[in-house]
Amino acid sequence: MPLRSICVFCGASTGAQPIYRQAAESLGRHLAEQGLRLIYGGGAVGLMGVVADAALAAGGEVIGIIPQSLERAEIGHQGLTRLEVVDGMHARKARMAELSDAFIALPGGLGTLEELFEVWTWGQLGYHGKPLGLLDVDGFYAKLGEFLDHLVTERFVRSPHRAMLQLSESPAGLLNALRLWQPSATPKWEDRQPD
Repeated sequence: MPLRSICVFCGASTGAQPIYRQAAESLGRHLAEQGLRLIYGGGAVGLMGVVADAALAAGGEVIGIIPQSLERAEIGHQGLTRLEVVDGMHARKARMAELSDAFIALPGGLGTLEELFEVWTWGQLGYHGKPLGLLDVDGFYAKLGEFLDHLVTERFVRSPHRAMLQLSESPAGLLNALRLWQPSATPKWEDRQPD
């Protein structure tokens, strides 16, 4: 499936290191230069605002999806190509997934991880066949990768499902990996014979 729209999950904070902001700017700019539409959470704050502003400054199309409660709190980005206001967080995630051909997580906190893991679970269950990846900024996701490998070793995640998550240190490398990724036909459940 060709990539036209990329959903980016990221923090509502810029984090402790300047490199996180730089990575968000680089990703936003790269998406626009590649002619890829950015789909994201609609905020003007943190890395969300940074990635959106960078894509817009490079001439890209940016669609934000924000829950009504956050729009009322005035953190919605008012300079986007389009800002959609939805009823709540579940509607936000569903709409972001609907509009996107692939998913990328920049550094972020609980919300970023929750969005990533939910869309990954949907893929594992066969609800979609879209690639997803981590932009591993300065080793930000290295320990998470080790833990995910541990889940495979302990047989809570199957290897093909672990391989659904691509990882790269650069936007170009990650987009290339997402383009090359092929969905697995491996079912979620192991055979059901007793141990």
